[in-house]
Amino acid sequence: MNAPTRVTNNLEAFWMPFTANRQFKANPRMFVSAKDMHYTTADGRSVLDGTAGLWCCNAGHSRPRIVEAIQHQAAELDYAPAFQMGHPKAFDLASRLVQLTPPGMDHVFFTNSGSEAVDTALKTALAYHRARGEGSRFRLIGRERGYHGVGFGGISVGGIVSNRKMFGTMLTGVDHIRHTHDLSRNAFSRGLPEFGAEYAEDLERVIALHDASTIAAVIIEPVAGSTGVLIPPKGYLERIRAICDKHGILLIFDEVITGFGRLGTPFAADYFGVTPDLMTVAKGITSGVIPMGAMFAKKHIYEAFMQGPEHMIEFFHGYTYSANPVACAAALGTLDVYQEEGLLTRAAELAPYWADAIHSLKGLPHVIDIRNLGLIGAVELEPIQGQPTKRAFTAFLKAYDKGLLIRTTGDIIALSPPLIISKAEIDDLVTTLGDVLKTLD
Repeated sequence: MNAPTRVTNNLEAFWMPFTANRQFKANPRMFVSAKDMHYTTADGRSVLDGTAGLWCCNAGHSRPRIVEAIQHQAAELDYAPAFQMGHPKAFDLASRLVQLTPPGMDHVFFTNSGSEAVDTALKTALAYHRARGEGSRFRLIGRERGYHGVGFGGISVGGIVSNRKMFGTMLTGVDHIRHTHDLSRNAFSRGLPEFGAEYAEDLERVIALHDASTIAAVIIEPVAGSTGVLIPPKGYLERIRAICDKHGILLIFDEVITGFGRLGTPFAADYFGVTPDLMTVAKGITSGVIPMGAMFAKKHIYEAFMQGPEHMIEFFHGYTYSANPVACAAALGTLDVYQEEGLLTRAAELAPYWADAIHSLKGLPHVIDIRNLGLIGAVELEPIQGQPTKRAFTAFLKAYDKGLLIRTTGDIIALSPPLIISKAEIDDLVTTLGDVLKTLD
């Protein structure tokens, strides 16, 4: 086998996503291989993965079971159309997935990413109400600081300013409720914050403004990830569920980050004991190896579409690569790894150790909050006056130089290591991050 290419001479053609392109291309950071908990850089250094890639490599890197599944599938059946045709692994995967979902969520629609899964859920919600004769329900309600991918649907219901400000009016009929971040009362909380369940009542305000008869769905991340790990206060999600039920509004959970073991349960819905009507996943469904996403739906939503002549298409929606055979094989291999190694619940075992470790960073320079739940964590830094994001980005660069990959959003450092991380590797991660924080201006 040829060694990985270590050097590339032309960086200009690739317009990199969510990247400071000029800064990167002046001083590139290149990974050329990965195994288990570590990446290897172009110059041969080992880097501990503190972010599971981009919240996605839950089973770690280059796991043999997943690699072999992909290799075999590519040789056997590389592609099959999903429109009016099928292949066995798509149905096998769907059947296995609904054994993991909360009771009642027993239908799966496959997509290729979290962004596509979100747009699918939003379209499903709108079409469901129309199929039931309530076409007046056209509004979609998101949340400030929410992240739901980068499609026009996702950025419309999302609430991160930088993701929205350059793209015009987006979807109409969208509103937002307030976020739950409350440093004044909840700073340095361990697990669920004590205060803030009342923020759910902001949904009643929006419903009163627009009238419930116009609202199709509310979409929420159970734990807001990309905006900086915002943990829901105790009782908050339960209250959101109750308000939606009261007004006949569908509740969508965006579990693209929290799905597949991140909180120590298969899904955040299990952790909180709150079942949505629709649920989106991606990332961990294949442990990040091949793009794939999915929307889960309750049975009554699926059955609302199964009307009319049997030869007619019930839902005019889908993607060329929905249920791609190689992606399905990767997902089945990933589920095998999760099952064999107990990874869907391992975060629950590590959570107390993880919490103690990251909260040991309290008191270091510029640290104004630390948050954790399951195997997610965040360290919020005081911004440099007039230079927002610079302090955290400096920490990112210094951590990389010291052999640790972290993720930053604004002036927040987000941590979400692969679920295979050991206690010794948690110690290494936190020690390295602490050394970095001590050097920040």
